[in-house]
Amino acid sequence: MTAWLLLAPSLLFLAAFTYWPVIGVTLRSFTQQRYGQQASWGFDNFRRLAADAHFGHVLTNSVLYAVGTIIPSLALALGFAMALRRPGRLATVLRTVLVMPQLIPLVAAAALFVFVFLPGEGLLDHYLAYFGRHATNWLGSPDLALWAIIAITIWKNTGYYMLFFLAGLAGIPDELIEAARVDGAHGWRRFVDVILPLLGPTFGFVTVIAMVNTLIQIDHIIVMTGGGPSDRTNMILYYIYQQAEQNQDTGLAAAATVLCVGGLLLLSVLSLRALERGIHYES
Repeated sequence: MTAWLLLAPSLLFLAAFTYWPVIGVTLRSFTQQRYGQQASWGFDNFRRLAADAHFGHVLTNSVLYAVGTIIPSLALALGFAMALRRPGRLATVLRTVLVMPQLIPLVAAAALFVFVFLPGEGLLDHYLAYFGRHATNWLGSPDLALWAIIAITIWKNTGYYMLFFLAGLAGIPDELIEAARVDGAHGWRRFVDVILPLLGPTFGFVTVIAMVNTLIQIDHIIVMTGGGPSDRTNMILYYIYQQAEQNQDTGLAAAATVLCVGGLLLLSVLSLRALERGIHYES
């Protein structure tokens, strides 16, 4: 009874702000109600969502955005972590520089990059002009806008993911790496056969965090492009906001939310099961 009394405040807040909203959104996704009519239950919201070409376009954008940000961010984060895993004054300075973007709010970073991407007068075009490249509308071009959003996301998240890889590398016993070196394994072989398998749990955790970030981080999209041009940078969460707040179609927004969270949960479980396999050693 004492344990339950101590847990009661936390359980109350979890029930009020986590579990009840989840239940409410799930129930709303199966509720179809038109003006002046009684609410009915069924899969109408999901059928309307499947028939919405706009949702299909947004889903494609979200997949491209996830692949274009997660893979480079994790690869760069692991590379930086490997380069800076040894303590030293220079390594400490470089770690601080790489983590600094995480300290900048995403809205502020987006406002900064708006000026970087200004056609002709922005910092990027200023330096590209030395190579003979003319002014480019980075945020206004349907072919370039999504890649500009991907670039700022990679810049923002790489240092954050690097911290997890540094922690994972610190947990690998040095004896295993030394044993591989004595057996004649060169640097790349030690990395592939020893370090990567032992980083399996870290990869599993960071991959889930990265997938969640691709879903919830839309502040820079709102500031920089507003989902445009031609909906090329519109993502699932912004689509849900548009349906719920702008179109007042809460049923369609709830259905999109359930599908989105369900898909994210499935991908998280699969990534954890695939990446946490391996041998775990204790030093």
